[in-house]
Amino acid sequence: MVTSSFKFSPVRLARNNSGLLILACPPCRGRFFAISGSTPYFQGVEDVQVVTKAEIMDADKMRRALTRVAHEIIERNRGTDNLALVGIRRRGVPLAERLAANIRQIEGVVVPVGILDITLYRDDLTTLAQQPVLHKTEVPFPVVGKRIVLVDDVLYTGRTVRAALDALIDLGRPAWIQLAVLVDRGHRELPIRADFVGKNVPTSRREVISVHLTEVDGLDKVVIGEIIE
Repeated sequence: MVTSSFKFSPVRLARNNSGLLILACPPCRGRFFAISGSTPYFQGVEDVQVVTKAEIMDADKMRRALTRVAHEIIERNRGTDNLALVGIRRRGVPLAERLAANIRQIEGVVVPVGILDITLYRDDLTTLAQQPVLHKTEVPFPVVGKRIVLVDDVLYTGRTVRAALDALIDLGRPAWIQLAVLVDRGHRELPIRADFVGKNVPTSRREVISVHLTEVDGLDKVVIGEIIE
């Protein structure tokens, strides 16, 4: 087992654009924890521990899952006409780029990829920081009339996706929007469902899903851990 130390912070459930995962822990007397997928960082007053329980995806499993999802996207959309992928910062972006590469290999078509920053659309913006860090949204194509596939690493409460939908629709009115995620861990707080899922992982709210990608973390794997006191 691997034990990591993290810090408390009184914030709501969220993932910010620096890759920081903010988790509420109801069994821990209503306290909140800030946990990064690969680099723990948050100012707080007490230590909390996360014990790594298992590796649920390695590089090969991740590659096969993304290949399958790429095939499903093509099949669901009956090809690639008017199709575009939009990755949610941070780890949704390299995943969208990998899916686009897979689609190009399968269909011989270059599908455009955009980058979406959702910071100003969060419902917990005032609790994340006095001066939240903003990154540029880069969608180099008109979204009006497009078939957009939003891409993220983990689907949890649905609040990140809700913010992404608001941010995307502010850019124009797509023909429709679909959602692709590498991991769906359940515990939805909003009526949001993924159209394409790499792996469904039943979890408790005390557990943590950490996605590591070569482009961000230097390696590919998904691990599950558990918050302990």
